[in-house]
Amino acid sequence: MKDKINKVVLAYSGGLDTSIIAKWLQEAYDCEVVTFTADIGQGEEVEPAREKAQAMGIREIYIEDLREEFARDYVYPMFRANAIYEGEYLLGTSIARPLIAKRLVEIAEETGADAIAHGATGKGNDQVRFELNAYALNPDIKVIAPWREWDLNSREKLMAYAETHGIPIENKKGKKSPYSMDANLLHISYEGGLLEDPWNEPEESMWRWTVSPEKAPNEPVYLELAYEKGDLVGINGERMTPAQVMETLNRIGGEHGIGRTDIVENRFVGMKSRGCYETPAGTIMLKAHRAIESITLDREAAHTKDELMPRYATLIYNGFWFAPEREMLQAAIDQTQQYVTGTVRVKLYKGNVIVVGRKSPYSLFDEKIATFEDDEGAYDQKDAEGFIKLNALRLKNLAKRQR
Repeated sequence: MKDKINKVVLAYSGGLDTSIIAKWLQEAYDCEVVTFTADIGQGEEVEPAREKAQAMGIREIYIEDLREEFARDYVYPMFRANAIYEGEYLLGTSIARPLIAKRLVEIAEETGADAIAHGATGKGNDQVRFELNAYALNPDIKVIAPWREWDLNSREKLMAYAETHGIPIENKKGKKSPYSMDANLLHISYEGGLLEDPWNEPEESMWRWTVSPEKAPNEPVYLELAYEKGDLVGINGERMTPAQVMETLNRIGGEHGIGRTDIVENRFVGMKSRGCYETPAGTIMLKAHRAIESITLDREAAHTKDELMPRYATLIYNGFWFAPEREMLQAAIDQTQQYVTGTVRVKLYKGNVIVVGRKSPYSLFDEKIATFEDDEGAYDQKDAEGFIKLNALRLKNLAKRQR
């Protein structure tokens, strides 16, 4: 950067990459570093990051519990849309980046920092997500992305740098590099190592949150999930906050082997990437939300919503959470959720989420009309004849022309 950087706010996990980045920023830019560590449900203590930052001489250290904000303001709105990227990915990493970018920008303003920095690589999507979301909130913010500047372009070089500078390395297995992992309330992801060959099956020891379906209990567990206006607000009669809901479903779902996926996805930057994900809560939430919508949403509203969903999911995947088109779609999606209230009963069994019941005070399901028994005149079957003939009219005309 041409301009002198005096202070930078770093998105800091306390892990290998960001610990190296903190030290590298101090050396390469001769600047003061402010660290920001967010607890968004990664399942690990975040306080140790404070000691690591202090050991590098960092004075301004932000450590914040953002679990409820993350679940309430980011994950829940996304799940109202039933968002899923390329039919498989539940957007666990993607949806966390807007919140982190937002706090980076806010902390930079609070501390008088000149720039923000992140640990995303120059090959990944996260660099795009962090920076697009940051620029949407502060068009003048400066961004430092070390992976696009330095020559530490492999896990081995990073570890050598860490050893030289006395930075602790966790999860090191002999000479083998650890997986690149990201975790939050919604998921944990794995990339790198043997996963770089899409033919290789993941090691069973890699998975952290879920048991394998083969080792899951032989008896299913039933859950009753309560919804209000499209949001999951309780489990088995107990009202919970969004973060509590997700923590509970992650635990129970993990015990029953729910939520493992192995995906090759198309990154926004142009390459294909193989990753493995554990998303127990999200897998249950997606299935249950679609179930409650099935009895509360009008057909055309539901179909239009499904048509919008891939566009909405792609916007989140590509880093456009704060863009006007995402906000426009969100307003439309939220409008559809006014009557998405009721209860869904699911059965969890050996990796499967099976919907076994759904009910709502606003249900559009009419037993009198749908029954195969005597409907007592609720539906006149003779009406179907004219309906079919009108819809067949253009098809008959086409068929005549083709003779």
